[in-house]
Amino acid sequence: MRERARLVISALSAALIACLGLVLPADAATLPSPVSCSGCWKPALNTSWQWQLSSVPSAPYLDVAMYDIDGFNATAADVANLHSSKSGRKVVCYISAGTYEDWRSDAGDFPSSVLGNNLDDWPGERWLDIRQYGGTLGTILTKRMDMCKTKGFDAIEFDNVDGYTNSPGFPLTATDQLAFNTWLANEAHKRGLSAGLKNDTDQLKALQPYFDWALNEECWTNDECTTAQTGYGYDKYVAAGKAVFNVEYTLSTSKFCTKANAQNFNSLKKNLDLDAYRVPCRGV
Repeated sequence: MRERARLVISALSAALIACLGLVLPADAATLPSPVSCSGCWKPALNTSWQWQLSSVPSAPYLDVAMYDIDGFNATAADVANLHSSKSGRKVVCYISAGTYEDWRSDAGDFPSSVLGNNLDDWPGERWLDIRQYGGTLGTILTKRMDMCKTKGFDAIEFDNVDGYTNSPGFPLTATDQLAFNTWLANEAHKRGLSAGLKNDTDQLKALQPYFDWALNEECWTNDECTTAQTGYGYDKYVAAGKAVFNVEYTLSTSKFCTKANAQNFNSLKKNLDLDAYRVPCRGV
């Protein structure tokens, strides 16, 4: 009887999904439910910002609504100064979730079993076996999230969350990446922190319910910004009320700003080392 009831419920769920026109990935049923965070910051669709990782910003600060800065290098005082210098400004904590960085203060905590291949062009950085987030790796990453919370950040930018599309040295699958990325977003929400999805363009659809906003590098260069280009693009995030932040490194602003503004993206031209240089597509 219980099995019969389960089958009926499954059939009804499938019918409802079909009626709503949703197409879920084959592994979506294995994903956890999104952790709600009513108090988390949800950036407005039009949000001016600066992304500066090579150094900690210092006064005088730009008149922007959001700064995205390195979570390790910034102190609690740095975050407080950014908050106090402009009413309502939010500060995002950048951490790498998918790679080991040999210069970080917690580098010695990583067991050798989670360390994979070196990243091309990024000395001292290695891919992680994200399948092990249920053990020591998860403890390390939650400590990083706690660091962001303690320093007063409002949100987290999780970097390198698309290892399965690279050569990490482990047989990572799309399912592994989805499990890891949803875990990251849920853990951020448990701490009252907004979660930003960095790249991972192939999984935008499945991850949209979990993340509060998205940050992309070079989607105009790679023709992967919009649904018309990829089948499910960042325009869908905007339609869902979730802000999209985009950076281009090599294109001139004349090649992408008009298109970005039309899509209501918050796009910048930046240097690859993410220093203070920026050219916004919008006025600020």
